[in-house]
Amino acid sequence: MSAKYHRVLPLHAPAISVPEGLEARLRDRLRIAKLRAAPRTFINRLALGLALIGPGLLVMLGDNDAGGVVTYAQTGAAYGFSLFLPLLVPLGFIAYLVQEMTIRLGTVTRRGHAEMIWKRYGAFWGAFSLVDLVTANVLTLMTEFIGVRVASAVFGVSYLITIPLAFTFITGILLFLQYHSWERISLFVAALNLVFIPLVLSAHPDWSAIGHTFLGQGWQLPGGLLSATFLILVSANIGTTIAPWQLFFQQSCVVDKGLLPQDIPASRRDLMLGVIGMVLVAAAIIALAAQYLHGLPNAASLRDSDVLTAIGSRVSRTAMIIFALGLVEAGLIAGIVITASTAWAIGEAFDLPRSINLGPMQALPFYGPAIAGAALAAGVLMLPHVPVGFLNLTVQVIATVFMPAAMLFLLMLLNDRELLGEHVNSPLRNTLSIGVMVLLIVCNSLYGLVTVFPNAL
Repeated sequence: MSAKYHRVLPLHAPAISVPEGLEARLRDRLRIAKLRAAPRTFINRLALGLALIGPGLLVMLGDNDAGGVVTYAQTGAAYGFSLFLPLLVPLGFIAYLVQEMTIRLGTVTRRGHAEMIWKRYGAFWGAFSLVDLVTANVLTLMTEFIGVRVASAVFGVSYLITIPLAFTFITGILLFLQYHSWERISLFVAALNLVFIPLVLSAHPDWSAIGHTFLGQGWQLPGGLLSATFLILVSANIGTTIAPWQLFFQQSCVVDKGLLPQDIPASRRDLMLGVIGMVLVAAAIIALAAQYLHGLPNAASLRDSDVLTAIGSRVSRTAMIIFALGLVEAGLIAGIVITASTAWAIGEAFDLPRSINLGPMQALPFYGPAIAGAALAAGVLMLPHVPVGFLNLTVQVIATVFMPAAMLFLLMLLNDRELLGEHVNSPLRNTLSIGVMVLLIVCNSLYGLVTVFPNAL
């Protein structure tokens, strides 16, 4: 070998120190690189696909949170087999449209959403988006602990025990596991979200009535399209489908997982699986409520406990127990992903070491604010007289109110060719995204109008 290319290292070369979080991420990337280089057998391709799964499934199944479960049940109870079932299909496409943009932004820039806003648009807008996110996250976490609290009564266990246990689980896996283990446990919890599908199948809903809703038949809309009940449920259903925390979570999750532009196709498939799961679970809950809870008094404002009691009396106690377990699972998976989104966003905004691969002592400022937010939410729900019904629906609507501003930042970033190059939004994606923003603003405006002026429309 020519001396020009031959380099002799000293026998006692000093070891290279690699930061703890980076070392774990490099191990994850090396595992994926080995799978890519392996022979293209079915088993190896399956292993690679499973290794790349994560952010999309977590963000969409986490979207079916405890508050969302109750919102879907209220929807089915209030309107029966109606337009809300077919409405889930376009809502699923909207969710895919919005979340796919975070995949491209995260894989290309390798930066989280909060960091991109802060550095691209300055401290004022960065702080504005961060305050919005943290406020909405704490409020949403309260609805997750509502689910745990209400389900506790079904099993005869005090919520003063179950809420601290849920809090400990959510924060414990965040603090003490590295990203790969945290993601796998979170995916296991998320998979339990699918329990609502066999539940509705065993309840034997009216499949003919469900089919007719997709043909535009049998829609019952008491009060019309401009009634306060209809508008609040539309806003709440949109709010439980797309919310600001999802943008921050998925982009940061993609970065922490170490995904690259070459992983975009696999990440899109991961997201599509999550969207399909989200839509099927939401449809199952609406169909179950439409079959057995439709026509109950004050159906649009049923509390979690009312939903469980009605299922127990009209279906069976077994169904009530399964629904309660699903409610606990929905609260846990949403608590996991929302708490992580808060940690990542604050870490990115203040340029802290930020990775779930880091141990608690190496990154306590990263974990601390998120754990404090979760503790605040859990603490509120341990108070004896909390208006859980009002809080649940209000939080879903708040997510809809905050979403247009979050989408505006996302759209501006996705049209920044300096950042994304060939991965910028196409004109069609921009048109569809602007249409979603207009839809959100119209829903918010109409709901605000009928709330302040009930006889205006």
